[in-house]
This record gives sequence, C-alpha cells and structure tokens, in this order.
Amino acid sequence: MVGTHLTSVAASLQIYHLTGSSVQVGLMSLVLGLSLLVGLVTGGLLADRVDRRKVMLVTRAVTAVVIAGLAVNAALPDPQVWFVFVAAVLAGFTAGLGGPALMAATPALVAPGQLAAAGALTTLTAQLGGMVGPSLAGVIAAGPGVAWCFAIDAAIYVVGLALLAPLPKLAPEGPAEAQHPLKAMGEGLRFLRGNQVVAGLLLIDVCAVVFAMPYALFPELGTEHFGGGPSTVGLLYTAPAVGSFFGALTSGWTGRVHHTGRALIGAVAVWGVAITCFGLSPDLWLALAFLALAGLGDTASEILRRALLQHYTPDRLQGRVGSLWLAQATAGPSVGNVEAGLVSRALGSSSGAVVVGGLVCLAGVGALALAMPGLRKATLSRPPDADGGGRATPAEASPAAD
Repeated sequence: MVGTHLTSVAASLQIYHLTGSSVQVGLMSLVLGLSLLVGLVTGGLLADRVDRRKVMLVTRAVTAVVIAGLAVNAALPDPQVWFVFVAAVLAGFTAGLGGPALMAATPALVAPGQLAAAGALTTLTAQLGGMVGPSLAGVIAAGPGVAWCFAIDAAIYVVGLALLAPLPKLAPEGPAEAQHPLKAMGEGLRFLRGNQVVAGLLLIDVCAVVFAMPYALFPELGTEHFGGGPSTVGLLYTAPAVGSFFGALTSGWTGRVHHTGRALIGAVAVWGVAITCFGLSPDLWLALAFLALAGLGDTASEILRRALLQHYTPDRLQGRVGSLWLAQATAGPSVGNVEAGLVSRALGSSSGAVVVGGLVCLAGVGALALAMPGLRKATLSRPPDADGGGRATPAEASPAAD
C-alpha cells in the first residue's frame, strides 16, 4: 500500500508539473478510476475460472513493468504526459483484474475463524499505507525526484511477486464452465438476490457510504460552519483516518465475537450516530471527536463485512461477488459525496445535510436489521448453510477453525 501511494502522489505531481493544470490531474484520476472498475468486473469473472495464484502473479508482474516504465519516462529529459495517462489505464485495469483474485483466494488460505483477523490485518496495512505513503512520496519527490517514487514502487511489486510465488495452486472449486461473461455475471447477481446475508452486506454498506458520506462538505463546513481555514478543513479530513487507524489497531475483538451480524449492524449504526452528532456539533474539537468515532465504526464494519462476505460466498462465486463488493467500495463514496452536495444545496445548510444523511443511514440500518433476519443471525463461528453457499476448504478442517 505504501508503494501504491508513492506512485499515485508522484503521478499527480508529475502531471501538474508538466501541464500546470489541476484539470489534467483530475482527468488522470478519472481515467484510473474507470479502468479500475472495468478491471474489477473482468477480474471477477477471471478469478472464478482460472488459477487465482496465476492471476495475482501475472497482474502484479504487468503492473511492475508499467510502473518501471513510469520511472524511465520520469527520468527522461522530456517526460511524456501521454505515457502517464496510458500507464494509468494499464495500472488501473491490472489492479482491478487482480483484486478479486486476491479477495477470492483468502478463504482458501485462512480458516473461517481467522477471516476477521485477516481482514483486520489488511485494513491496518491499508491505513498505514495511507498515512505513510503520501508523506513519503512528497519527501522523495522533493529530494531525488518522482522517478525514484516509481522505481521504489516497482521494486516493492517485485518483492511482492517473490512472496506470492510459493503459494499453492488456487484453482476455483468445481468445473471451469465456459459460460458467456454476461451469463456468468448474471449467476453472481442471482446469488446475491437469493442470499439474505450477502445481499444485506452490500445494502448495509450503501446506507453508510451513499446516505451518510460527508467528505465533500468538509471544505464548506470547515470555513463557514466552524469559521476556520485550510488547516481546519485538513483536520476534518484527518480525524476519520485517525479513528480508522485506532480501530484497526484494536480490532482483535472482531475475530472473537460470536454474533458477527449483530456486531456489524452495531458498527454501521456507530457510523450513523457519529455522523449525525458531527453535523450537530457547534464546536470543532467535539466535531473531530465524532469524526474519529465514525472512522472507528467504519473500520470495524469493513472488517466484519469482508469476513462475512468471504464466509458466506461459495468458492465458485468468490471472484464475481468479490468484484461487485470491490466495485461498490470504489464507486459508493463518490456517489455519496455527490448526494451530500445535492442535499446541502437543497437544504441550504451543509450541517443540515450531514444530520439528514446520518439519520437516513440509521433508518436504513434499522430497516435492514428488521427485514433481513439472516443478516442479524450471521456468524463466522459455524459453516454457512446451503442457502449461504457452504464451501469446503482445507482451512475449514484446520484446528484454527474451531
């Protein structure tokens, strides 16, 4: 994750240095995001057909070559902007292509009782990368230059390849059916409709990231509501990350809780309550405390959702269902930020929009808890039933699964 942030920041700095245009920087981010979504959909289908280990190795090898190309381009006397955009398309697509395979491989390597712990480790790694990566990229870019950011990231990918190589073959369970891609994706969607737990996991995330996503309102809140400036806005963005990091550090309980579904509902409710209280806060420091609490709840819910999704999805559908989850996680916050802006304009109050979003989130969580008893009763401590898509993996037979 540190390397990913090195490349992301370095590419943005390079585009701005070469063009002097923030629009070009934003366009690169858009291109990267769109190619990532295409890669996720394609990768979900691929992960359910071929050896997932091979997918992870090939996609990471291609990404390493692309990023090495960025390093070479940056080292040239006249770096080419077009190459950075092409690299963004390739890197986004390969990242999306490999993501579902990595997510689908986890249940085959980790016992059900350890899925939450594995998710906590993944979340903690992401949080550390998000905190260290951008700052390190700035230091390196200001010193040796952006080419070194790319070179270091390429080297990190090579190390990752060496660590992945010893893994056993991770072929999907069952016969590899030569289905049409649309038919195969339709099978994944039908599974979602028929599985109360997995459908509930996706819907409860919508309640949080679409209805109660306040980040787009931080600039207005920081300057107008709290009467501060850029530093105040920066604190608003930082507070949830601090809470998320603390939540990841203290997430050991997620692997020990028996009523996992209820714990998940509670974690999302914590997000909704904290966001509502943030919108009602007249004091900056109180607002920051509630944002940190929201980040803590968000991290707990992410860990529990990922573990339950992997536990209740049959192996033959892990790639497709995982790709839908990752696509929602990628696009959901963007939709939520747009929704927050529109509600703020309609109400004429950014703080009012935050409060409304938090309350709608809580109402949605309550409705799902009542309408989906399967989600409430979901647990990692026993195998999923037939409707949940029970899977038989070597990990389930290990002592750690007890």
